[in-house]
Amino acid sequence: MRQMWAPWRSEYIHAEKEAGCVFCKATAARPGEGLVLFNGSVSVVVLNKFPYNSGHLMVAPSRHVAKVEELTPEESIDMFRLIRHCTSVLTKAMNPGGFNIGMNVGKAAGAGIDDHLHMHVVPRWNGDINFMPVLSDVKVIPEHLQKTLSLLLPFFERLSD
Repeated sequence: MRQMWAPWRSEYIHAEKEAGCVFCKATAARPGEGLVLFNGSVSVVVLNKFPYNSGHLMVAPSRHVAKVEELTPEESIDMFRLIRHCTSVLTKAMNPGGFNIGMNVGKAAGAGIDDHLHMHVVPRWNGDINFMPVLSDVKVIPEHLQKTLSLLLPFFERLSD
């Protein structure tokens, strides 16, 4: 399925591609920088730069790790703590009717970034599949990423590590 992008898409297309891991870079940023919502000692929460829906978040361990079995118990617990927080925040801020939560582990499973494990938290609304995907195989993302960042960031500022 193709996606119809808002203004940040053309910025991405024309920008020089950065080397390195986006999640490792996020662990070096403060909340509000880039698309980082929370940066703890064990895990990080970022907005997906190429969202399936508005509010699409990703939770990743701070440590560069590619396999589920390589996670420490502390990393596993912290990631699920943050997933719980993400669903609570998204419910308060955006009122979705449900969520898709999951991960793609490895290229064969569809991971776009396969060398740093991460979980997707995608808010869903009844009827969020409109005529665009059905008629033209295009997905419309209705909200600019910076607006979503501004909406969600205050909920993460109160979150302790």
